[in-house]
Amino acid sequence: MWFAVSDGKIFLSHEGRYTDWMKNLRKESMVSFRIGDLNFSGNARIVGEKGIFNSGKHALYSKYYGAAGDEVIDDWFSESAVVEISSIVQEK
Repeated sequence: MWFAVSDGKIFLSHEGRYTDWMKNLRKESMVSFRIGDLNFSGNARIVGEKGIFNSGKHALYSKYYGAAGDEVIDDWFSESAVVEISSIVQEK
């Protein structure tokens, strides 16, 4: 799964139809997740606002492919959803 960290938030990306876990976010936004050996919790949502969607897709593209212009990034994410996880807390 693609993920990137930007401005204290984690962004995830998925291309195509919503998966079951994405559908579940609409009912329950509290999520627990692991990155490496670290456990976290936070609030997740599928992004609809253009500004946050743009921030997320730029963070994701930059992490995996480096710098690119808006046209390239827009094309790459034309069929993708972006999920934002905020209010992140590291669990012990």
